[in-house]
Amino acid sequence: MENNTERTKRIRAPIVTVVGHVDHGKTSILDHFRRTSVQECEAGGITQKISYTKFPLIQIKNACPIIDEKGVKLEIPGFLFIDTPGHAAFTNLRKRGGSLADLAILVVSIKEGIKPQTAEVLQILKTYKTPFLIALNKIDTISGWKQNVGDLKKSIESQAVNVTDEFREALLTFQGSLSSHGFDSDLYYDIDDFTKKIAIVPCSARTGEGVPELLYMLTGLCQKFLKEKLIIGKEAKGVILELKKEKNIDLIETILYDGTLKVGDEIAIASFNEPIISKIRGIEEVESLCFKYRNTNSISAATGARLHLTNKEGILPGMPFQTLSNNLEQLKKDFKKELSGAANLDKGGIVIKADSLGSLDALMFLLRQEGIRIVKAGIGNIGKSDLISAKASLDANPLDALIIGFNVKLEEDLDSNHIKILSGEVVYKLIEDLQEWRKKKQLEIERERMMGLATICKAEILHNYIFRNSNPAIFGIKIIGGKLKAGVPLIDETGENVARVKNIQHEKESVKEAIEGQELAVSLTGINFERRLRDKKYLYVEISERQFKEFKKNKDLLSSQELKILQEISDLKRKKQENWGL
Repeated sequence: MENNTERTKRIRAPIVTVVGHVDHGKTSILDHFRRTSVQECEAGGITQKISYTKFPLIQIKNACPIIDEKGVKLEIPGFLFIDTPGHAAFTNLRKRGGSLADLAILVVSIKEGIKPQTAEVLQILKTYKTPFLIALNKIDTISGWKQNVGDLKKSIESQAVNVTDEFREALLTFQGSLSSHGFDSDLYYDIDDFTKKIAIVPCSARTGEGVPELLYMLTGLCQKFLKEKLIIGKEAKGVILELKKEKNIDLIETILYDGTLKVGDEIAIASFNEPIISKIRGIEEVESLCFKYRNTNSISAATGARLHLTNKEGILPGMPFQTLSNNLEQLKKDFKKELSGAANLDKGGIVIKADSLGSLDALMFLLRQEGIRIVKAGIGNIGKSDLISAKASLDANPLDALIIGFNVKLEEDLDSNHIKILSGEVVYKLIEDLQEWRKKKQLEIERERMMGLATICKAEILHNYIFRNSNPAIFGIKIIGGKLKAGVPLIDETGENVARVKNIQHEKESVKEAIEGQELAVSLTGINFERRLRDKKYLYVEISERQFKEFKKNKDLLSSQELKILQEISDLKRKKQENWGL
C-alpha cells in the first residue's frame, strides 16, 4: 500500500534562480538553454520580458545529451528557471522560511571573480540556506583557449600548458575568495560529497561549452537531494511577482510553487494588514521556453502564470498567497509570521522602501549586516508619510534623517525638505552611498558643533561703501573666507580689538550670518569709522587661545581657506604674545 502511495506522489519542477554580478552572463546562459531547444517560439506579441522560463524534461534531454548517454532516469518534469535582473540579488524570490528557489546557479566571470553583487548574493544564499552550484563563465576569454566538442573534463585537461596555468590560477584565486565567504568548493568532477563542497562548472555561455555539464549537475543535485521537497502538496501556494497592466487589463504575474490552482478558486493574499481575499477569474500560463501565455483552467506547480482576480485592491509585489479552504485564521498566523521580518523594526533608524517583499527582506538583511538600524520599512514608491517618519529623526539623530529606496520612485511633487533620499537599483551601491553620506554628515555635525562655540572669518573693508560714520558705524565688507555671525567680536589686521558686530545686512535684509564671497553691510557700536578704520584693510573674528587650539585639533573639519585665516590670526597674536596658541 505504501509503495502505491509513493508512486502516486507527484514531483514538481524545481525552481532554479540564476543570479550573479551584472554582465557576468546570467541571461546568456539561459539564452543558450533556449537556443539548444528544438521547440521555437514566436516572438510576436511580446510586450514585456517576463522573469521566468519553463524548461520541460524533453528539452533538458535535448540540451544535455549526457543524461541519455549515462542512462540517467529523470523523475523531475523539468525546471522553472528564474532570471533575476542584474540590479537585484533576490528580487521577489522569497517565501516562508527562505528563498523561493529550490536551487541557484551563481554565475561568475572567471576573470573577474567575486564582485560586490556576487558577495551580496552569497550572503543571501547563506542566510536562506539555498543550495547552489557555480557556473564559472567566460572560459573562452582565457588567452589561447581551444573549445573541444564533447567532454568538458577532457577539454580542460587537453589545453596547452600556458592556458592550463592561467585557468588554474584563476580557479584557485576564485576558490580562495569563495572560502573567505565560508564556502568550500571544487571542480564538479573532483567532488565526492556534494553536501560538503560547492560544485564549480567551468563554461562559456557564448560558445556553449560546459552548458550541458551545468544542466547535468543541476538535474543530478535536484534528484539526489531535493526529491522530498519537490512532492506537490494539496494546497496551492505562490508568490505575487509583479502587477502589470496590458490593454487596460490588470494582470497579476505570479509563481506557483506548490499545489494546483484552478479558475474559480478562492485565494488569500498576504498584506501588512488583513489578508486580501479574491477569486481566480482567469489563468494564463507561460508556455515552455518562451514568453507567450496561453489561457487555461488550471495550473500545477512549479510554473509562472498571470492571474485575473476579482479583487486586486492593495496587492503588493512579493506577497505570498494560498488557496482558501476554511483555513483563514491559520493563514493569518502564517502570513503574520512570514512578514515578521519587515515588521521587526528598531525604535530609531532610517526609512527604507523597496519594490517587493523579497527586495525589502534582502535590503533589510544587508543593511543590518552593516549595523544600520531601520525605523520604518515598506513596499512601493517613496511618499509623504516616509518623509514625516524620516523628519522625526532630524532632532534625535540627524544621521538617521535618511530614506533609502531600492528600485522605487519618488511620488510626484515630493519636497524632500532637508531629508536625504538615496535611491537606486544596486543594493551594495546604496549601502556605499549611505555610508559615504553619513561620514560627510558626521563631519558636518562636528563642524557645526565646533563652529557653534566660535567662528573663523576674514573680511575686507569696502571703503567705497561707508553708510554711517558712528553710533553705530555702518559700512560695507566682503567675506574673504569663513563665516561671520552677528554678536562676534572683531580685531583689525594689527591684532587690536575693534568692536562686536551689532547687525549684518545682506541685500537690505537683516541676516544672522554671512558666508565666503558675500558682500554686505555691518554695523559696529562704540567706534568712529574714520578715526578707527580709515587706514585698515581687513577685519578678523577674534578667537581665544582655547578656541584656537580646538580648531587646530579639528583642522580636518576646516576648509583650506579657513586654515589659512587661522594661521594669519595666530601670526597676529604672536606679534604680541610669542607663545600664543602653542
